[in-house]
Amino acid sequence: MTHSLLCLAGDGIGPEVMAATKDVVAAVSDVFSIDFDVEDDLVGGASYDVHGIPVTDTVIEKARNASAVLFGAVGGPQYDDVDYAKRPEQGLLDLRKQLDLFANLRPAICFGPLASASSLKTDLIEGLDILIVRELTSGVYFGEPRGISRDADGKRVGVNTQRYTEDEIARTARVAFELARTRAGRVMSVEKGNVMESGKLWRQVVTEIHADENYGDVDLQHMYADNCAMQLVRAPKQFDVIVTDNLFGDMLSDQASMLTGSIGMLPSASLGQPDAHGCNPALYEPVHGSAPDIAGKGLANPCACILSFAMALQYSLGEQAAARAIFAAVDKVLADGVRTADIAGDTDTPVSTADMARAIITKIRA
Repeated sequence: MTHSLLCLAGDGIGPEVMAATKDVVAAVSDVFSIDFDVEDDLVGGASYDVHGIPVTDTVIEKARNASAVLFGAVGGPQYDDVDYAKRPEQGLLDLRKQLDLFANLRPAICFGPLASASSLKTDLIEGLDILIVRELTSGVYFGEPRGISRDADGKRVGVNTQRYTEDEIARTARVAFELARTRAGRVMSVEKGNVMESGKLWRQVVTEIHADENYGDVDLQHMYADNCAMQLVRAPKQFDVIVTDNLFGDMLSDQASMLTGSIGMLPSASLGQPDAHGCNPALYEPVHGSAPDIAGKGLANPCACILSFAMALQYSLGEQAAARAIFAAVDKVLADGVRTADIAGDTDTPVSTADMARAIITKIRA
């Protein structure tokens, strides 16, 4: 069987971390005898420069038909004055929406050798393994009405609408419960139902799905989003799976990522609903952004993109042994003291993007 991978490198450091990841793809293919059909295309500013839009219908269709999509990063200061509908970031939002990638999985994993790199005390962070399941295609980022208008006095008013349907919440909750069954069996549902009707509905629906669909083997608790943000800093290891909406998931997952020492270490997956043919669209991307200040300098940490490929092997391609080998290889490389600039200590000599990838490949082959 051949797995088709669509690689959308995008902008900034995206092409560099994607090139490193494709080298890992080649190594995994060789070591585990897995066939990959790898295709490249444009997204974000790279697409805007050529086509005048951040993603084309052709690329969306390729993504729909691929076994998995590997995504780099989008954006840059040169696009700050571009209309929102054509901004590089809209390319990613369009892919998520058109492929209905409703469940965003963001692990916050502290690799042992990096425990001391966290801003928290080592005993609070060592062994951390949290999975945040974020609803991705609804909520305040997509709700209508939205926009900037003028009130009766001519003053500007900005409006964004937080909106959720019962079905949107239910399908996200199911993903969280199913994933919890493969982990420690605990789900923390996070919202602001004390002040937001959408949060009140979120809590009601998650509770109903837990009770009505035989998830009694999973422990379900609820927490307000502001308390969750505090608890992530106070005692992060209390969490196993956190399920939350689009806005809170965006903020809490970035906060959780920095607990681990560097946002450059963390992958993510965006999963869709299987279609009638069993095809399950999915996009895998590093949590970090395009980092235009270091783009083209070979300084970027490729680990998040490489680990995103490992998540693709795990969740889309059914290649569990290869996925475990990549995670183990990254851990071993870090244990050897290999560091890119973002995770280097005062006495470390940082390696380049390509050197980090080569070190990981050496461990995979070993």
